[in-house]
Amino acid sequence: MRRNCRIWWPKQLLSKDPSLCNLLFGWFVSCSEASLDIVVAFASNHASVPDPQSVLEAILHNVNGILHESLQEKSMFSLLGQCMEQRKSSGLGGVSAMNSQDICRQDYGEQRCGCQKLNLLVGGCKKASIGSSYCCQLLYDYQALSDKKNHWIPKLHHIHWNGQIVSQCDVHVIIYETPVYGLHHFSLGIRGSPELLKTPLKKPKWFDGIHEKQPLTALDTVILAVNSASAAKIFFDRLEDSKRYCGKTFLVWSLGQILAFFIASLSTMFYIILQFFHSILSYGSQMWMYTAAEKAFSNAWVHMRIRCCQILYWPVVLWDNDLRSQSSVEYAEKAALNRHSMWSSLAVDIFLGHVIGLVFLFYAESINLWILNFASDLTNELLRSGCVWLMGVPAGFKLNTELAGVLGMASLNAIQIWSTLWAYVGPLFIYFIKGLAIWAILFGVTVPASLLIDTILIATFHVSTLHWLISILYSQQLHALAALWRLFRGRKWNPLRQRLDSYDYTVKQHVVGSLLFAPLLLLLPTTSVFYIFFTIMNTTVSLTCILIELIISLIHATPYMKIILWLVKRRRFPSGIWFEIITCSNNWIHAPRCSSVDGSSSHFEGNMSATLITILHGNFLSIGQIVLPHYRKVFSAVPGSYFPTAAFGVLTGKRIASSLGVTFPPTMPWMSIPCKEYWFLCHNSILACFADI
Repeated sequence: MRRNCRIWWPKQLLSKDPSLCNLLFGWFVSCSEASLDIVVAFASNHASVPDPQSVLEAILHNVNGILHESLQEKSMFSLLGQCMEQRKSSGLGGVSAMNSQDICRQDYGEQRCGCQKLNLLVGGCKKASIGSSYCCQLLYDYQALSDKKNHWIPKLHHIHWNGQIVSQCDVHVIIYETPVYGLHHFSLGIRGSPELLKTPLKKPKWFDGIHEKQPLTALDTVILAVNSASAAKIFFDRLEDSKRYCGKTFLVWSLGQILAFFIASLSTMFYIILQFFHSILSYGSQMWMYTAAEKAFSNAWVHMRIRCCQILYWPVVLWDNDLRSQSSVEYAEKAALNRHSMWSSLAVDIFLGHVIGLVFLFYAESINLWILNFASDLTNELLRSGCVWLMGVPAGFKLNTELAGVLGMASLNAIQIWSTLWAYVGPLFIYFIKGLAIWAILFGVTVPASLLIDTILIATFHVSTLHWLISILYSQQLHALAALWRLFRGRKWNPLRQRLDSYDYTVKQHVVGSLLFAPLLLLLPTTSVFYIFFTIMNTTVSLTCILIELIISLIHATPYMKIILWLVKRRRFPSGIWFEIITCSNNWIHAPRCSSVDGSSSHFEGNMSATLITILHGNFLSIGQIVLPHYRKVFSAVPGSYFPTAAFGVLTGKRIASSLGVTFPPTMPWMSIPCKEYWFLCHNSILACFADI
């Protein structure tokens, strides 16, 4: 059976002195008996390895305990073997068995193989690891790569593979740049979840086993190990020399203490104010005025609760004590983005609130004058004139004069009552604009925007009331005409079975139905004209509220931190990998070229071992792939049939909702802890951000 071996080699080892990189640390990942992945995290020399044996054993055990659980289940961090400088020049393929024995005897004298010396060094540590049946010995080969510079390239000497010494196997050397938090990492890309796939009702037999197969399980583990290489190096150095990372510079420590004290004190002051108002509202929650105000300002109440929870819970979200999320650069990046998404959204919201709030404060009189003129024109030029026009001959249609007069006078009376109330409220509206501006400065733009939705609904209450009354008249008239039409056809609606059944009506029923059908049909144009007019008015108000609601939801859902990081450093958002082929043995590939592969090692046939050298690269997400999932989550609660249902509702006399039903950030339980404890919570969360600086 032909065996394949992939060696994942860090790029920084290409230019290091081979005498300083003798011992290799990393992971053995095996997906089959004939395939093995050797992921090299870092290299060290014999002098830096702690002695005695128990110290190294404890260090490797502690490093494994810190790494991610999914990586521990597949492979254990261990001492892989050693890599020596090649003393003789040889081909790119593996050396023969005789040469392997000669080199081992030349380097280690009486010992059969140098790997036995490593087994004595780590002792029981290798027996407890998953890679205990593997050990490798590599040679440094000095050759040129695509940049036309000579580098130290690893070449396989032999592997202890399940008790056998293997020197003849196909080798794929993959050079990768070690992922670093804040710079880049690797990812296999975005995969669709099997639960989201729509399948036909009748599935073939082979369909059930599709999702059970996992052909990229080993590659998933390898990429996870590659992303954990930097963390393993850091943890290993910390445990090897605990004094190396214990102290931070005095400047960073002082800056963190000052910033933590200031932010904690400011947040505690807001915490005391919010707790004071919350206690007052809780005391009056049983009063009818409180209930009425909560229903009238429901949108503002929801977004105010969201904003208060964001202000209260920001130290809890920012403080991350999970060391396992830091063991892999990929998981550390995701955890950091989740932590910083809330405060970045809050910062942008408050910034927009400051901009709009200051504009409203400086131009409050001009805005107030424009709103008063707009309300006057809307009432006089549109509503009153429209009702008078409908009472006459609108667009040349001959309407029922009596019914048009009744509907028109009722509408004019409602408009007049509302205009009288507005005359008293209008002069005080400037204070509402200033209060809206102050709320925008203190709580961001989303809270006053939601309050604006409630204000628009209250200010147009007369329009929605008239539309509701006329829509009832219109819908009942349509239902009566439909029932009478079924009477003429000899059909009857069966509400239990939800179907039309045949029915024999009497002559008297047909006569009464005819007497009712004629006036209802002749009065339908008059009712329809008024219904269409007020439907246009009410739909305009509803669409305005929906537009403001969409703006609020997009402000909440936009991943500002991801967009900024994508603009600055796109490598932090990988999506898929590809390999750049540098060279290959047997002269099968004469020139370097780029090709995209699925990650599986190439199989070469022949008697000689073949070596392929490639460089690992990654693709990156586009700005649309980053933003669209967040926007899809916003509209996930909106049914796909919303607009067809709304259009059908308009035709049948139903009202359009003033809310689209988009998803907002969830509200959390109200936090009630002592002020001193909250101050320490904020203080420690800020200091935690400076822990790794």
